[in-house]
Amino acid sequence: MRLLIMGPPGAGKGTQAVDLAARVGGAHISTGDIFRANVSQGTPLGVEAKKYMDAGQYVPDEVTNAMVRDRLAQDDAKAFVLDGYPRTADQVSELDNILEGLGAKLDGVLELMVADREELVQRMIKRAETSGRADDTEEVIRHRQDVYDQETAALVPIYRERGLLHEIDGIGSIDEVAQRIASVVDSLQG
Repeated sequence: MRLLIMGPPGAGKGTQAVDLAARVGGAHISTGDIFRANVSQGTPLGVEAKKYMDAGQYVPDEVTNAMVRDRLAQDDAKAFVLDGYPRTADQVSELDNILEGLGAKLDGVLELMVADREELVQRMIKRAETSGRADDTEEVIRHRQDVYDQETAALVPIYRERGLLHEIDGIGSIDEVAQRIASVVDSLQG
């Protein structure tokens, strides 16, 4: 099964994607994790990505696309939950091309819905305190949400039109949200 998980920063995508990947027997592929690994290893792509990450901006498509293409070509990515990609309409087209080249297609797009922006900010501030993520300052968090609203939220109608979008209430405990996701995934598996 090949799934995307979407939602605003702080919606719980990463937390849910790890559990979901295990549930569907696939790889959890997080662009955030890929970026952080490249940054910590000091790769040329990592050095480039770090400039944008530190400012709370999205990494340019050409860098992101190259990382995702390489990751999806790995053996463990026959089934996957993709977290943090695509973020732009151009990336949607690139993902379509990548999957077509692999003879694959998406099975579903799960959007975690959290309408309360302040709840998202507080979730991320709390996460920053426990994870030590340098990019999770309140100013950067709010900027990332603005960028999401301007760019990534525009992908929802694309996937809705394709009949792939499944909206999931992202408010509640981790287990409650996971159960809602499981119900949707069970219906996709038939």
